[in-house]
Amino acid sequence: MTQQVWFITGSANGLGRDITEAALAAGHQVVAAARTPAQLAELVQRYPGQLLPVALDVTDRPAIGRAVGEALQGFGRIDVLVNNAGYGQMLPFEQMDNADFRAQIDTNFYGVVDVTRAVLPTMRERRSGHIINVSSVGGRIGVPGMSAYQSAKWAVGGFTEVLAMETAPLGIKVTAIEPGGMRTNWAQRARGNAPQVMPDYEESVGAWMKQLAGVAGNEHSDPARVAQVVLKLAAHPAPPMHLMLGEDALHFYTMIEEQRVQAAERWRQVTTSTGYSELPVPELPAH
Repeated sequence: MTQQVWFITGSANGLGRDITEAALAAGHQVVAAARTPAQLAELVQRYPGQLLPVALDVTDRPAIGRAVGEALQGFGRIDVLVNNAGYGQMLPFEQMDNADFRAQIDTNFYGVVDVTRAVLPTMRERRSGHIINVSSVGGRIGVPGMSAYQSAKWAVGGFTEVLAMETAPLGIKVTAIEPGGMRTNWAQRARGNAPQVMPDYEESVGAWMKQLAGVAGNEHSDPARVAQVVLKLAAHPAPPMHLMLGEDALHFYTMIEEQRVQAAERWRQVTTSTGYSELPVPELPAH
C-alpha cells in the first residue's frame, strides 16, 4: 500500500472523524482540520507522527491558507483532500434568518470552493491527487425546510463535475459522495433549537421535521462503513464523479428522477416548440 497524505475538514466528529480514523488505521498520514483540534488529542496519542491536527473554520479564508501551509510544512504534500465540513438547518425559507442562510452557503459550498482553491495548485504541480467532496443525496433532490443546505449541495455537485473535467488531464480526480442518512449528529443539529414552524408551513416543512425526528438515531448508513468506501475510493484508478451511498439515498433519488422523466415527457411538446417556426406555441398541459 502506498502511504498517502490526507487533508480532512470537519475531522473532529461525525463522518469526518470516521474518515480520519479509517485513514490513520490504514497507515496514511492525516492533516485533521477542525474548529476544535483538542478533540483529536486521543488520536494524536494513538498515532504519533501520523496525525497533524490544525485549527480551521472553513469560512475563514486566511485560516485556510495557514492550515494548508501547516500541512505542506508537516508532510510535504497533500494526496487526498476530503471536503467534509458542513451542517444543515431545517426551517421554512421564509422563517430562516438571512445570516443563517448565508452561513450555511458559506460553510457547505464556499468552504469546499475555498479549501479546494488552496490545495489544487499543489496537486497540479505534482500532476496527481484526489479531491473528495462530501455532498448529499440532498444535492440531487429537494426536501421542504432545507433550502440553504440543499442549494449548497446542488452547487457542490455542479462544482465537482466541472472541476473533474478540468483537472482530469492533469491526473487529478474529483468525486462527490452523496450519502443518505447516517448515524451521526447531523439530524439533531439540523432540527436544533428551531422556532415553531409557521402554521402555513406545517403541512410541508412541519411534516418533514416530524419525519426527521423519527429517523434521528435510526438512519440507514453506518458512517464507519461510509468511511471505508471513501478509503477505497481514494485508491481507485477511475472513480466516478458522483457516488450515492445508502439504500435510502438510492430510493429517494430514483423516486424523484422518475417524476422528472415523467414531467419532461409530459411537457416535451412545449420544450421542443421554441425554435423558429410559423406554428403557434402549443397549449400548456392542463396538469
